[in-house]
Amino acid sequence: MARELTVWKPFRDWVPFDFEQMRREMDRLWDSFFERGIRRKPEEVSDWFPSLDVSETKNDLVIKAEVPGMEPKDIDISLSDGVLTIKGEKKQEREEKEEDYHLIERSYGSFARSIQLPKGVQSDKIQATYKNGVLKVILPKSEEAKKKEIKVKVE
Repeated sequence: MARELTVWKPFRDWVPFDFEQMRREMDRLWDSFFERGIRRKPEEVSDWFPSLDVSETKNDLVIKAEVPGMEPKDIDISLSDGVLTIKGEKKQEREEKEEDYHLIERSYGSFARSIQLPKGVQSDKIQATYKNGVLKVILPKSEEAKKKEIKVKVE
């Protein structure tokens, strides 16, 4: 005959409130606050990756990267073996001598984002533009890669 061990809680029936559950919820709340809040590790501040949007039109693949505060000369775009890589470095510059900072949430450092492209991109006709902190890369499709419409005959 096997017996099961259980934790003895003498006041369980008298108290309708579960203090243990409340303690776990408070621990979770404090942990999530400090993970997202002011207390950041120094290595987290320097690592950042620009957000990307990848879309497709009839003739092109379009990639947009958010790189606010960067100069176009600090961004490098390359294509090798069907992988488009966007690299850059965002530098922190500070000359404000009269202001005391208690918290800075802007990200600085280098980044690299790579995207595997489908076959059929005309690599010699790629265009890149930069406007208002958004890098836009247009990759024209080859004729073979463009979708061909096939009409279905209804009888």
